[in-house]
Amino acid sequence: MPKPDINPGDPCWIDLMTSDPDKAKDFYNQLFGWTYETGDAEMYGGYIMAFKNEAPVAGIMKNDADSGYPDVWTTYLRVQDIDATANAATGHGGQIYLPPMDVPEQGRMAMLGDAGGAAVGAWQFGGHVGFQLVADPGSPAWFEVLTRDYDASVKFYQDVFGWTTTVLSDTPEFRYTTLGTGDESKAGILDAASFLPESVPSNWQVYFAVENADATIDTALALGGRVVQAAEDTPFGRMATLTDPTGSIFKITQPLPQSS
Repeated sequence: MPKPDINPGDPCWIDLMTSDPDKAKDFYNQLFGWTYETGDAEMYGGYIMAFKNEAPVAGIMKNDADSGYPDVWTTYLRVQDIDATANAATGHGGQIYLPPMDVPEQGRMAMLGDAGGAAVGAWQFGGHVGFQLVADPGSPAWFEVLTRDYDASVKFYQDVFGWTTTVLSDTPEFRYTTLGTGDESKAGILDAASFLPESVPSNWQVYFAVENADATIDTALALGGRVVQAAEDTPFGRMATLTDPTGSIFKITQPLPQSS
């Protein structure tokens, strides 16, 4: 699989904030075959890089007990000028949760809230240029915003991150917009206002590619994970929603044979 072509505005990285990094490392190692390297504690706070087939695919970091935040997967979008992106976010109905900051020798990051209330990371490349494997088993395959304010969210990503979007569906039952078109699309925005529980804010979700969704679910359950949404066949693959042992939500997707 060639290295992904990551353009400005595209998803470029994911990381997991978890209350139990050791448990998370074991879970994803057995689930996806990940290996790990831990960064310098003083410079990078012990940030853990996860690899699949020697290619970086994700990060893991400690969620302090007093942070007040749940364990969660975060999606980062590539930007050219992170300060300008942060300013644009506040100018288009968003918020700044973590102002732009330097990550020594790696790049610059910020955490933003979009116009629908979903948290999203921004990353300006330095030494770290994002994940180097996508859509292979055990690597990220798709990225999706579940939003309570669909129209505002679509406009936010167009205005702030420069997305060129395509309407995939605009029925009352399924409103969905993608970054890009068809097989070249990189991410999606789903109108989730009708089904997100009241206590759940708009949020980004990560899909991981797997060879066999049902076998992956069995493994996840044996390792202390949980099924949020059972596997089902869709026009885009066989998909399911799971949690890891500390409750972080993620999705899996298995390609289905093309009908002739």
